[in-house]
Amino acid sequence: MRSSARKQLVNKSVKSLLKTREKKFLDSLKAGKSEDAQVALSAAVSALDKAAKKGVIHWAKADRKKSRLSLRLASATAPTL
Repeated sequence: MRSSARKQLVNKSVKSLLKTREKKFLDSLKAGKSEDAQVALSAAVSALDKAAKKGVIHWAKADRKKSRLSLRLASATAPTL
């Protein structure tokens, strides 16, 4: 197997994992489970950092996604006045 094909398979699985973790976070947020959302956010942030470290995604994309997900959690759990 060529090196590029092997890397493509690894990158594909990592990107799929990122989407799954993000979806799990958004689903728990939608269901109103803030504790589960916090745990899911932690897992998503960890996966994004690892993907950026390996070079699967750009570091700025990882930072942008982490920021947007954190903002969603903060706005969902913020007390209403």
